[in-house]
Amino acid sequence: MLTTPARILRIRGAYRGLLISGFLSLLSLPALARENPTPAPDGFAECKARLEEQAVAAGVSRETASTVMASAEHLERVIELDRRQPEFTTTFADYLNRRVNEARVTRGRELLQEHQELLDRVTRETGVPAPYLVSFWGLETNFGSYFGKMPVPSSLTTLACDPRRSNFFTQQLIAALRIIDEGAIPADKMEGSWAGAMGHVQFMPTVFLQHAVDADGDGRRDLWNSLPDAMMSAGRFLESMNWDGDYRWGREVLLPKNFNYALADGRRLPLAQWREVGITDAFGRALPQEPIEASLVVPAGHEGPAFLAYHNFRVIMGWNRSEFYAIAVGHLADRIAGAGKLQNPPPEDAPALSRDNILQLQEALQKRGFDAGEPDGIMGPATRAAIRQFQSANGLVADGYPGETVLAELGVHAGQ
Repeated sequence: MLTTPARILRIRGAYRGLLISGFLSLLSLPALARENPTPAPDGFAECKARLEEQAVAAGVSRETASTVMASAEHLERVIELDRRQPEFTTTFADYLNRRVNEARVTRGRELLQEHQELLDRVTRETGVPAPYLVSFWGLETNFGSYFGKMPVPSSLTTLACDPRRSNFFTQQLIAALRIIDEGAIPADKMEGSWAGAMGHVQFMPTVFLQHAVDADGDGRRDLWNSLPDAMMSAGRFLESMNWDGDYRWGREVLLPKNFNYALADGRRLPLAQWREVGITDAFGRALPQEPIEASLVVPAGHEGPAFLAYHNFRVIMGWNRSEFYAIAVGHLADRIAGAGKLQNPPPEDAPALSRDNILQLQEALQKRGFDAGEPDGIMGPATRAAIRQFQSANGLVADGYPGETVLAELGVHAGQ
């Protein structure tokens, strides 16, 4: 542990010191066997033909487009997985504990040492510290142990022909065909997640085209078989989103008694203002006097941990737009660098909410006169604001978190 708050905040050079002294739907899911095709729905063949023409018009060779699209199959399992992504159906405790555990921390520290030369090179060229690169690697594919077994062309064709997000996945499919066209990987070897994320760091095809690099000099951008290509590509992607190499992702903090949780609404305030309202670091020490801004995140309500999130937290969310994911990446990077566990771990008995539960919650809030926005089954800022208003009106801690008391008062039964 570094000895002063400012040095804890500063990250350049600090991670190696921590390592010596104490020492990222795409997340490490259970293995899915290659899916057998299900009977194609009506119109699937016509959709494939239309996508083939769109790909050719976008610059994909006719040979690649025709060959790949002819073998693309409809995968019903992909549609099922698209309807239940884990960021929206699990508690923070379950999410974090599954992804930041002792086995992964230990393996991450081993790989940090094993690939030190490569990782140092990526850090020099992109500004992204090595523990973060290893953390993304760990969360995305469990350090390259599982890339996904779904045939990417079939997965993306299935999703492009599904009306829910057709435009997005049409773009991804065309990008995947361009990757095959450039010779990065043969079509029959292009396997990944159900949503088309690929390789060591699970890049979507459009991200691959924009940010993948040939770091080992073999003439191919190979994120499946070349760790140098994968790590440098990850660094370039984060650099493109303006990663700040001078500061960490954020930090766990302690909140004072009777804290005004309305401040945890996403607003960004100078660190000095967070000090003024009584927030300290996780050990009760004064926050550093650094000229940066932070937002307060309380992912499990007032009974769980609190975090001040800096600029790099938002960069991480540019990779995966989930606060749970961003915290997991940051905390795993800290642990890999030698830091300890959270001082205030999240409660493990918190209710897990499905999209239907959240939809019921939003509708119940609306009926009580608390505007949660258009009910959509997603826990967004408007829903949290409505919960805070409901809590304040009923003498509860207004943390914007749908705990058991809130759910009971509104007649929402988790898991149903």
